[in-house]
Amino acid sequence: MRKLQLEQVQPDMGSSFKILNPSLSTTFLWHLHPEYEIVYVESAGGPRHVGDHISRYEGSDLVFIGPNIPHLNFDYGVHTACKQVVIQMKENFLGEVFFNNPEIAAIKQLFKNACYGLSFYGDTKARVAEALKKLQSLNRFDQLLSLLQIFQQLATSTEVDVLNNNPAANKAFEKQQKRMSFIYKYVEENYHLKPDVNQLAEKVNMTTAAFCRYFKKQTKQTFTDFLNQYRISQAKNLLLQDKTITETCYATGFEQLSYFNKTFKKLTGENPSGFKKRHL
Repeated sequence: MRKLQLEQVQPDMGSSFKILNPSLSTTFLWHLHPEYEIVYVESAGGPRHVGDHISRYEGSDLVFIGPNIPHLNFDYGVHTACKQVVIQMKENFLGEVFFNNPEIAAIKQLFKNACYGLSFYGDTKARVAEALKKLQSLNRFDQLLSLLQIFQQLATSTEVDVLNNNPAANKAFEKQQKRMSFIYKYVEENYHLKPDVNQLAEKVNMTTAAFCRYFKKQTKQTFTDFLNQYRISQAKNLLLQDKTITETCYATGFEQLSYFNKTFKKLTGENPSGFKKRHL
């Protein structure tokens, strides 16, 4: 069973934080680290799995994640163009007394709220995205000023979704997240075949009924719904590579073209031909 991975993070040379532009990842990475993390990603769409929260983003995503919150890499399963900017920093990256300054009160509350995982949208996401993209072109001093401005924008924004009902950094997550890691990997390797829920349940030492209840509790959806969501995500990637609709249907594990078209429209709001025409 694939283990939850602890990521080792070191600040950039001459800086109190780290700026990353991760390349497209084709592997599953379920990980945590003791640093705070801002992630901005642009792609056709991908998974947003932060702590106990599972959903999908479309087009782009901006999240702020607190320390030791297990999360999936945001380009998991993405095989088309993908741009990412990731900023990682320790809580005391500006010194032990930084948050004691009254001018920083809003940012201090933002960092407290990050323990739930935060997702930003609308104008906030657009403005912060532009600032993040410019960070690496700045000198170290201006990078720091820009980062503080980014934090202030996030701290004062109302365009935010809280991703978990409870603080997500909890050792109690570890056992269930190891199990979820294995389930993700199984889907990744078998989505184009006919994944057997009975076999999967046996692999994680559960009865089929117990597995179905467990999966629904963890993901807020049935295994079939989750599998179809993953398959449609892969289908979108194939269509963007100019594969035919029929090729895409069977390559992603669907056995009937009519069911593929119906599922695609249900999950994306448009049929495959419309999606392909709009993007190519």
